[in-house]
Amino acid sequence: QVQFVESGGGLAQTGGSLRLSCTVPGFTLDYYAIGWFRQAPGKEREGVSCISSGYGAIVYATSVKGRFTTSRDTAKNTVYLQMNSLKPEDTAVYYCATDTLSNCRGLGLHGMEFWGEGTLVTVSS
Repeated sequence: QVQFVESGGGLAQTGGSLRLSCTVPGFTLDYYAIGWFRQAPGKEREGVSCISSGYGAIVYATSVKGRFTTSRDTAKNTVYLQMNSLKPEDTAVYYCATDTLSNCRGLGLHGMEFWGEGTLVTVSS
């Protein structure tokens, strides 16, 4: 069963940084648009960013634009989410997923699959 593996979460202070990683053994991420999502306690899951296949277009949620950066390392079959200037409201479990299309269609959850366990990010004030 294909399932994403997210890592890199942890505890950070306000203004700090973390880098999350996303990979899937046996599944070539470079062919697909990959989305990052997060779910804060008591809230619905929301889209954070999406990177299209290859080195295509990247979309960011307004709440993270200018602070978060999504990138790919094709050789490592890994997609990253670099999170800078973290805020307490960034506290959430972060997930990656794909709808197996090559281009991002926005930050919606419709059609997304291969959800992993996520990685917890906690930002202290």
